[in-house]
Amino acid sequence: MTLIQVVRNGRGVKPARKLRSPALANRPEMKGVCLKVTTTKPKKPNSGARKIARVRLSSGKVITAYIPGEGHNVQQHSVVMVRGGRAQDCPGVKYHLVRGALDLGGVANRITSRSKYGTKKPKQTA
Repeated sequence: MTLIQVVRNGRGVKPARKLRSPALANRPEMKGVCLKVTTTKPKKPNSGARKIARVRLSSGKVITAYIPGEGHNVQQHSVVMVRGGRAQDCPGVKYHLVRGALDLGGVANRITSRSKYGTKKPKQTA
């Protein structure tokens, strides 16, 4: 802006940034109860069965969350922890479930990236 434009109009207020995960409302994670556990197909060009869950959060909002990792023990009425982070190839899925927290167990036999999947370090057999 030129000086004369600033004098005449002022700088103005920038609009606030839109939340990536609006249902969490600036919380890192939230507890919820699973209403339905199902699979969905990802958008082109990917294929496969992506595991998702409909979750009612403790705030009362209902969201769709992605279940990461291979295999899970989530079913209806399971209590789960929800964090932000979208599943890029599943439209409308803006949340992930936290593995190894509450009723959702960790991934079995996981060696790499264990902290993301709630798995303890395997025992070393010497």
